[in-house]
Amino acid sequence: MKAVIYARYSSDTQTENSIEGQLRECKEFAKKNGFKIFTTYIDRAFSAKTDNRPQFKKMIKDSSKKLFDVIIVWKLDRFARNRYDSAHYKALLRKNGVKVVSATEPISEDSTGILLESLLEGYAEFFSAELSEKVKRGMTENALKCKWNGGGMPIGYTVDEDRHFKIDESTAPYVLESFKRYDNGEKIIDIVRWLNDCGVQTYRLKPVSFNSVGRMLKNRSYIGEYRYATTVIPEGVPEIVPVDLFDRVQARLAKNKKAPSRHKAEDDYILTTKLFCGLCSAFMFGESGTGSANKVYHYYKCATAKKFRACKKKTVKKVWMEDIIINLTLQFLANDDILDVTAESILELQRQENITLPMLQKQLAETERSIEHMLNAIQQGILTSSTKKRLDELEATKGDIEVKILQEEIEEPLLTKEQILFWFHQFRGIDVSVKENRQWLIDTFVNAIYLYDDRLVITFNNKEGAKTITLAEIESTFSSDISSSAVPNA
Repeated sequence: MKAVIYARYSSDTQTENSIEGQLRECKEFAKKNGFKIFTTYIDRAFSAKTDNRPQFKKMIKDSSKKLFDVIIVWKLDRFARNRYDSAHYKALLRKNGVKVVSATEPISEDSTGILLESLLEGYAEFFSAELSEKVKRGMTENALKCKWNGGGMPIGYTVDEDRHFKIDESTAPYVLESFKRYDNGEKIIDIVRWLNDCGVQTYRLKPVSFNSVGRMLKNRSYIGEYRYATTVIPEGVPEIVPVDLFDRVQARLAKNKKAPSRHKAEDDYILTTKLFCGLCSAFMFGESGTGSANKVYHYYKCATAKKFRACKKKTVKKVWMEDIIINLTLQFLANDDILDVTAESILELQRQENITLPMLQKQLAETERSIEHMLNAIQQGILTSSTKKRLDELEATKGDIEVKILQEEIEEPLLTKEQILFWFHQFRGIDVSVKENRQWLIDTFVNAIYLYDDRLVITFNNKEGAKTITLAEIESTFSSDISSSAVPNA
């Protein structure tokens, strides 16, 4: 796996030596686990309480380029100390297929915080989805009128003042000629060179590429078909390419299409960065091998055993191992008492993290008591110009505090216990046959798994400690695979 290192120090009492120490331990961790270091990102004299860190932002941006799989930090607080920033950026990284791991904390010291982060991510996604639905409704209305909804503009088209498509007379002939050339046997790469020689550019004013020409040759807009999501309207766009020519091009594309590679879903190992070797404490990573009859087997293997052949830990079948952990996680979620205690822990963590909101609420309560005292005095006949002035001041102060509380709740929302438990209960009915759901379940609730040849030790993201499952207990539910070779001898 390709990795980057993120290092940071924040105060005058920390120096370059602090960075050197972080880098040294992160590199040792990477070597032990077989990571290939791609680059390092270093922020000097920047606090993790803010995301305004140049190298941090560059790292987040670079993650979208798929250059690395893992970010290694010396400790998790190097990444972020603000729970809300941490949740936001880890969600972005997760979408880019990148995970954050600590070189010195194989089991998170703040496991309940991971649950809080997941909760915040979940509610952020809910509000985002709600906003998305409103946006989609507007876009669907545009689609029914065959209007451009933004995004990439196909070469050969432009839009009028009402956002309806119209033919771009300067580039449409090149589109038609590209279809004719491919139909006559030219390769896509030759068409790319020809278009670039002619000065044709994409809507982003960049040279055309192999991929952009490939998309062009498949774009049904050129035969007059308007498409947006599930909305399809024939003759909704001006036609550039005749239907018979388009169909011949599709037939040739299908014929020349390379044999599809093996489906990558089987290679998605959901326990990566969660599963550790019980013998040497190294990560266990996904591997695949081919047995007799060319059957492909997927399994987890100790990084030390793979890289240095210095550990005797045996491999374990992927699906079998993942099913066990999914089953144990669902058992954890089925226990109402554990969830109740965990919800209380999250509430306490929120109170510890957000010191501003409790302070404002205390100020509001004191102001309301002062107002009540003033009103009691007025009812008793004590009314002077200073009394009226003081009451007006208190009312103004109360209004200001209420606004600040609302702003703070929007920026860093405090979840109620009912919301937390409701969120927990949603996982009980989750479809664990869906890979994304399995990954979400593991990332949210499982802290670490240590796998031995006769048992496994699993810790969840709460404060209830670790649970040990012996081989005998596993065999009572699953077939025994924990000590067998994942790939049979041919």
